Amino acid sequence: MKIRVLGSGAGGGFPQWNCNCHNCHRLRHNQMKGQTRTQSSIAVSSDDKNWVLFNTSPDIRAQLESFPAIQPKEGVRDTGIKAIILIDSQIDHTTGMLMLREGEPLDVYCTEMVKQDLSTGFPVFKMLEDYCTVKHHPIPCDGSSFTIPGIEDLRFYSHALKSKAPPYSPHRHDPHEGDNVGVIIEQISSGKKVYYSPGLGEIEPHVMDAMQAVDCLMVDGTFWTDDEMCAQNISPKRAREIGHLPQSGPGGMIEVLNGVKQTRKILIHINNTNPILDEDSPQRKTLDDAGIEVAYDGMEINL
Repeated sequence: MKIRVLGSGAGGGFPQWNCNCHNCHRLRHNQMKGQTRTQSSIAVSSDDKNWVLFNTSPDIRAQLESFPAIQPKEGVRDTGIKAIILIDSQIDHTTGMLMLREGEPLDVYCTEMVKQDLSTGFPVFKMLEDYCTVKHHPIPCDGSSFTIPGIEDLRFYSHALKSKAPPYSPHRHDPHEGDNVGVIIEQISSGKKVYYSPGLGEIEPHVMDAMQAVDCLMVDGTFWTDDEMCAQNISPKRAREIGHLPQSGPGGMIEVLNGVKQTRKILIHINNTNPILDEDSPQRKTLDDAGIEVAYDGMEINL
């Protein structure tokens, strides 16, 4: 199984177009050791030919152009994308579908709650009815499995996470199971598994069970501290308030990952304010010492 990180940043990418925070300013002026990042998405395949996209960020066109394995190989119009799995209905995870409108119908796998949001509050599915159209395939919220026709040797398990729906969702203040999911991807022939959850606000028992049962973790690395955006006068909202478990502090992601043994650990969905983007920072050294990696655009994981 091969996992390609198409985008490793949080919403807005890095540097963010209108941001002059400590990180964005220094990266633009070559004053820090770091890498630009597009918005979060991965692609997964077991044969290097047929790929499943996890989320479609607004940066999808540039991401696909930088990844030859998924580009057209046969005929006038072609793509290696066979299906899309959406973990939620957030703008930075779904807008990219509009950039794929010139192709064949999109086979989209997501929960019923995500489908509702993308048919009402942010009606991407309806917008595409006059273009490629969308074929919706529901996925479970209870951890049970599903497969995708044409994607050989891969099985997927999805479970609900505690989260808020996006601000435009009709049930923004009435959370439902399926607003956000974590997914285990299993290669059937080898038994190798990866757990993907770029938006993780709470480590529920079933989440920890999933984390302990896989060979590789790709989990929420959005913020270093709970008050990160408050401290930088960017937003009054705290990390946990918007559904992201910070890395540092009691009960933070580092502490959680230290309790997971014999597993490769990778943080993804990194916000532009996070000090771990500076590869020479003490925060990055803390992760290095803990054996925790930071995803970057173009990163490939082979299991």
